[in-house]
Amino acid sequence: MSPRTQSPEEPASSWQPQVRVLAVLLGSAAVVVLVAGLQAASSILGPLFLAMVLTIVVHPARNWLAQRVPAGVATALSIIAVVVGIIGLGVCVVLAVARFATLLSTYSGVAKERVDDLTDWLTRVGIGTDEVLKIVESFDLSNLLSVVSGALNGMFGVLSTVVFILALCLFMAIDATALPRQLASVSRRRPGLVDALSSFSVGTRRYLLVSTVFGLIVAALDTVALYLLGVPAPLVWGLLAFLTNYIPNVGFVIGLIPPAILALLDDDLALMLAVIAVYCLLNVVIQSVIQPKVVGEAVGLSVTLTFLSLIFWSWIMGPIGAVMAVPFTLFVRAVFVEADPAKRWLMPLIAGSAPVELLGDGDDLDDVDPQRAE
Repeated sequence: MSPRTQSPEEPASSWQPQVRVLAVLLGSAAVVVLVAGLQAASSILGPLFLAMVLTIVVHPARNWLAQRVPAGVATALSIIAVVVGIIGLGVCVVLAVARFATLLSTYSGVAKERVDDLTDWLTRVGIGTDEVLKIVESFDLSNLLSVVSGALNGMFGVLSTVVFILALCLFMAIDATALPRQLASVSRRRPGLVDALSSFSVGTRRYLLVSTVFGLIVAALDTVALYLLGVPAPLVWGLLAFLTNYIPNVGFVIGLIPPAILALLDDDLALMLAVIAVYCLLNVVIQSVIQPKVVGEAVGLSVTLTFLSLIFWSWIMGPIGAVMAVPFTLFVRAVFVEADPAKRWLMPLIAGSAPVELLGDGDDLDDVDPQRAE
């Protein structure tokens, strides 16, 4: 009986497990290096991406104006719109923080009395003495005022970043005039990439539109509720609720803190609990249940992925990452998934319950019309 001849494929197949392990290790190391690099460059990449998103948002308006006025005038008007928008948002945030600091200073006399009431209530509901003391110490009004003042000073410190963003918007808006021709040229060789970038632009506009509409609804409801409850400066806190709505899922918590504290200082614990209950009823239902589902269906992201995007991009990019979490994820999806037909099978997993046909099926990438780049 002749000995079994060893197949030439066997040595190669015996190495396959080791090759897979090595590929996983190298891939993991590459991801770690990439994340570390993104964090290190966040002070540049964050404003750069924000400027790109703002340019994308105003680009349709700029095209519409270019059909009626000279192209240079249309570009200038779009830049002015971006400047007015950024300045307006900045003024709103500064106004809210400054108003909060001003109101806090007027309640220094009653702060200790309210803290004592809060201490008694926490003790009655069964919280231990040590825990109560920690809570009371953290609620010291002087510490709170110093935190608010520091936040206000920090806002003035980001002026250089705002100027950097505006300069980037100016340059991008000027370059955007030639973008349709450039994308049309690229689409002849890489139609999938152009189609993916177009999907990113549309998804970003949809996301910001949905967030703005829901922000206006939440702001109106919160303003009316705070006015009826008798909380000081309800319009300011409604405005703050509108701004924090751009932070997915958990933005309402930031908008809740000032009116809840003022309700406690202005009246009693019952009013603070009423404010918290109203915010939870309105904001949790709208911002954490309804809005994520609508956003997910509008841009093709699952609710879970939207929340994880907030955590990840906040960690990587800081405050800009929190506000731009969904656009960041849409951009990554466009470049690494939608642009590659071989990876299109991931789309149903990313989209969750969103209709995948909204995002394209990946089979018509070779038939992309170059004019779609416009």
